[in-house]
Amino acid sequence: MDSSIVLVKGGGDLGTGVVLRLFQHDYRVVVTELPQPLVVRRTVAVASAIDEERVTIEGVEARRVQDIAGIKVAWAAGYIPVMVDPETHTAQKLRLCVVVDAIMAKRNTGTAIHDAPIVVALGPGFCAGVDCHAVVETQRGPNLGYVYFNGSTAPDSGMPGEIGGEAARRVFRAPVDGLFVERVRIGDLVRAGDVVGQVDGQPVTAAIPGVVRGLLTSGVTVRAGAKVGDVDPRGDPALCSRVSDKAWKVADGVLEALARLAQSSGVTR
Repeated sequence: MDSSIVLVKGGGDLGTGVVLRLFQHDYRVVVTELPQPLVVRRTVAVASAIDEERVTIEGVEARRVQDIAGIKVAWAAGYIPVMVDPETHTAQKLRLCVVVDAIMAKRNTGTAIHDAPIVVALGPGFCAGVDCHAVVETQRGPNLGYVYFNGSTAPDSGMPGEIGGEAARRVFRAPVDGLFVERVRIGDLVRAGDVVGQVDGQPVTAAIPGVVRGLLTSGVTVRAGAKVGDVDPRGDPALCSRVSDKAWKVADGVLEALARLAQSSGVTR
């Protein structure tokens, strides 16, 4: 097994922070995703490579690949491979030493502590010592990025984090079950009451003014109440293309977890 190879399950905004930090520290990373990634902050998510073939985030390129050969070509060329492999069947053939679950489903969707010598998970839904070897706190506050080697992170609060003095009102939610269609683009300025999308013909509207920070891609099927996007009341479009401070903090927690677990398990790079 190669301890420099890390499988990151999920290429959303927090997972991308982890991927970029690992890339900066010379890990060879492969990202697995769904055929239709449920990613809102698409401009800062390597998962966007599934639809767009390639994306560049914070100066690092990620490209969609199809197989093990494509992964190895990506590493040799210096970009991050992203592949449709939700069950990680293909990626696991790399004989990984490290798996990071960054799916952020608020529950464990299938990761097990025996998946690799080192298994790290992000956020609620995991118990260190049971589902994985370490869990990193993803809830904003004094413990953001803290690494638990026993037990769990704070439970899901059900409330989005506060940005610019707004929390719940900054999130766009599906009014009904159905197919989502976007009516604006990430980075657009919107006013309260503006239609930002539709689900099964029903409008999704902004509750507050600001810049559209995240939005699902058209064609994704959602359930009523699901998050389909959000607005940043600070009104700065440039922030839409920057990895958040939250993502970097969580990424640093993952690095700490890997360093400590490698030491305790005897895994070396």
